[in-house]
Amino acid sequence: MRTTSLILGALAAFQSVLAASVNDVCTVGYCTLNGGTSGGSGGVTTTVSSLAALKTAVADDVARIVVVTGTITGNEAVPVGSNKSILGSGGATLVGVGLRVLEKKNVIIRNLKIQKCLAPIDGIGIQLSTNVWVDHVDLSADQDHSKDYYDGLLDITHAADYITISNVYFHDHWKGSLIGHSDNNGAEDIGTLRVTYYQCHFQNVYSRGPSLRFGTGHVINGWYENMEDAVNTRQGAQMLLENSVWSGITKCVISSDAGYAVLRGCDLGGGTNSAPTGTLTSVPYSYTLLPVTSVPSVVGANQGAILTW
Repeated sequence: MRTTSLILGALAAFQSVLAASVNDVCTVGYCTLNGGTSGGSGGVTTTVSSLAALKTAVADDVARIVVVTGTITGNEAVPVGSNKSILGSGGATLVGVGLRVLEKKNVIIRNLKIQKCLAPIDGIGIQLSTNVWVDHVDLSADQDHSKDYYDGLLDITHAADYITISNVYFHDHWKGSLIGHSDNNGAEDIGTLRVTYYQCHFQNVYSRGPSLRFGTGHVINGWYENMEDAVNTRQGAQMLLENSVWSGITKCVISSDAGYAVLRGCDLGGGTNSAPTGTLTSVPYSYTLLPVTSVPSVVGANQGAILTW
């Protein structure tokens, strides 16, 4: 039975890679709600290979598919407009260049490698925005510098809502993914910050897998390796974690600072869960779970910037 599950899971992952298209829309998680997330689907496709061209192509709110090629270097956060699909092609990499989605809607970011964004630049920063899908992205830096030398790999703050993070590889960094930037921002954040993490892999990331304040988090088939704190639920946040796997966690698998969590079908790898049981037992969208025994093999085979167009 286990072998059959692994084979079927691997086949499904392989088929999903083959099916990738520049016109794909989000089909899993919170970004399927609130009208859905289609990015620049149906718009003109443009290819960019320089920082200047990237900034121009994503700046307005016109529907557009922006295909990034090669390696683009810099030291800034690029503002992304509404109705955009930003897609990497052939190993496309941003080094020191982050993407910032601020007060926008309907954005897709897929198949990019984003590396070594110096503080205060996040690899991807989403603020006051709705319906954002981040899929098959590889986010990393290193742990050779102090924890504040780089900023977050993927941070979702200031009442952002209806977000899906899928098949993302977070690795070799201090601060993984922060949802809700401050304990004092409840007036703005309560009732928002609904985020799905679908088949994501956190490896050699010190903490924040994610760290969630105030909002609602759904983790589906997560894989966590070699972290100190894996998942942190805070300030009344409600989390549902299903069929996920942890190993090499030195402190807490799930830690709580006045937040809550419900775990189903998870393998804690001998780690601890200190979060009180919450009330989030269902979500308003459909999804399919991998068997927990298949998670490392299937997630590992289908993570990061591996899509072809």
